[in-house]
Amino acid sequence: MHVTSTTRARIETGGDGVVAHVGLHALGRFADALGLGAALSARIVPAGERFPLHDRGKVLVHAMLTLAGGGDACSDVEVLRAQPALFGPVPSDSTLYRTYRQIDAVTLAGLWAAMAEVRADVWSAIDDGEPVVLDIDGSLVEIHSEHKHGTAPTYKAGFGFHPMFCFADLTGETLAALLRPGNATANNAADHLTVLDDAIGQLPAGIAAGHRPGDDPATVSRPVMVRADSAGATAGFVWGCRDRNVGFAVVARKNTQIHTAISRIELDDDRWQPAITQTGDERSDAAVCEVTDLVDLSAWPQGTRLIVRREPLHPGAQTSLFPSLEFRYWGHYTDQHADPVILDAHMRAHAHVEDHIRRLKDSGLDRFPFVDLDANRARLAIVAFAADLVRWFQLCCLDGPLAVAEPKTLRWHLWHAPARVVRRARE
Repeated sequence: MHVTSTTRARIETGGDGVVAHVGLHALGRFADALGLGAALSARIVPAGERFPLHDRGKVLVHAMLTLAGGGDACSDVEVLRAQPALFGPVPSDSTLYRTYRQIDAVTLAGLWAAMAEVRADVWSAIDDGEPVVLDIDGSLVEIHSEHKHGTAPTYKAGFGFHPMFCFADLTGETLAALLRPGNATANNAADHLTVLDDAIGQLPAGIAAGHRPGDDPATVSRPVMVRADSAGATAGFVWGCRDRNVGFAVVARKNTQIHTAISRIELDDDRWQPAITQTGDERSDAAVCEVTDLVDLSAWPQGTRLIVRREPLHPGAQTSLFPSLEFRYWGHYTDQHADPVILDAHMRAHAHVEDHIRRLKDSGLDRFPFVDLDANRARLAIVAFAADLVRWFQLCCLDGPLAVAEPKTLRWHLWHAPARVVRRARE
């Protein structure tokens, strides 16, 4: 039995051209190939009488590389500064700090527009031509200081922010991020529509066409739909989706109508169909039923349907739409046209947002280092941009397990890999 944690080895600290973080260098070269730094730089007006030593677009790309590598503070950019052979002149933490502080609301909107331009180029290579599915959800971020602007107590007895996001289901990209105080309500229809509009603004022009408020349905060239949990089951949000020619699927809340409808079909086996998994395999322990004909949906947009699923009750299950000692009942409203079983499986895929938010929290979302609200909004945007840059790299450059790997796996296996710089005679 071995009691030592390492093997005997001779380690030399010298050597020509030995560098670390070559994976981050590859990610940075990918960003350069996309023109990301130049696109961001074009949206930032230099402050002061002289041009800055470090191009601000490049500074933000270095910030993204730092976040991808696991850094969560401005000072972590020093890791890149230690490798000039790979990253060239890297800004100091003070320069990065000042750059964040210089980003006001107008500049931030420009940065999102720059990301939309780069995103259009990426989508031209990876788009599958299928209807675009968006997912909206929020998450609490604990802040341990009451002096930061825009923070407030949360409904979970904590304190901090309650940002809301909109993701692209196809790619996992963060298309919109709205920084809100901790006491912001989860079912705020205006906030849902804000992130929906911001997300549509991030889509390529050909896809976004016809999905602005009041657009003629005839101008739609590509279907877009959005999924949300029960916080999205509000009249303001679903009617807002209809006004934008965007389909919707939102989790249903418990009410008397649904209770009555389920009680009428609870024992009617002819109405229940076996549910399916995400891969299309039939589930023997879960069933789906449409109850649109048993509820009054006159207050909802025309064509709205109510789909209910039942599955065996298990310890720790969330609140059910109907009291039962045998099953847990769950349902959603949707205006989509498909078999109820297909729609149920599609709606359950909304759970992907948990993966997206987890990736963000593992890449800087849990840290808002500034007192100023605008600076923290800029920080949230850069966290989202960094996560999208990583997703683009995975989609365009990687395959196998690394193409879907979590941030921690990428750091261990790719971003921080060491190597030796090789120079050719012509370089």
